[in-house]
Amino acid sequence: MSSFQRFLRGFRFAYEGIKYAFDTQRNMKFHFVVAFLVFLAAVILGLPHWDVLFLLLAVVLVIMTELINTAVEKAVDLAMPDLHPLAKIAKDTAAGAVLVAALFAVVVGMVVFYGPVDRMLRKAQEAASANMPGMIWTLIALVALVTIVIETRFSDRGKLVRPSLLSAVLTALATLIAVIAGQTIVTLLSGTLAALALMVLAERKHRALPSLLLGSVIGVAVTLLAWLWRGWG
Repeated sequence: MSSFQRFLRGFRFAYEGIKYAFDTQRNMKFHFVVAFLVFLAAVILGLPHWDVLFLLLAVVLVIMTELINTAVEKAVDLAMPDLHPLAKIAKDTAAGAVLVAALFAVVVGMVVFYGPVDRMLRKAQEAASANMPGMIWTLIALVALVTIVIETRFSDRGKLVRPSLLSAVLTALATLIAVIAGQTIVTLLSGTLAALALMVLAERKHRALPSLLLGSVIGVAVTLLAWLWRGWG
């Protein structure tokens, strides 16, 4: 076997490992979805290349530690099928590495996006319309209607993810609070509250995580598009 063939074989094994982690680990799917949304926001906001590089570093670090965590868990399960204190320590330590990487990614995201988001929110706040209260409820109703239409449209297709109405409304409210207040700290607080609410819903098995994420994307997208189309932003 040539060195190039060995390289291709090793590459295939590495790809299978990543695919296994993505297919079996819920956290890995969440990391990939968040990474997609982060880079999409970077493109929309036109971030400079150094900021994009820091975002890429944070994303790679989180995914890499999640892969290591998965490998450690499977190796420990193979070596110690029964419950053992040392096995728990190994798994907890590996999970701690993922947590540290995730916290680093959150800090990087806050530092990178703070300036562009702050400028965007201040511009939206300055252009706020006088008939705001009525339009707020109209936007909420629009988000709910779009979510219900999408959910019922694909209700007979079991393999497709159906959006969560509750998550769509939650994120729409958080987005409205952010653009109306026009302050970055308010945006962070409202986004944190919405994220905590979604985490509670996912923890209680209210809806599957992909359903909650899809509803969140619909809530944010419809609200921002309607806001910009109305000429407020």
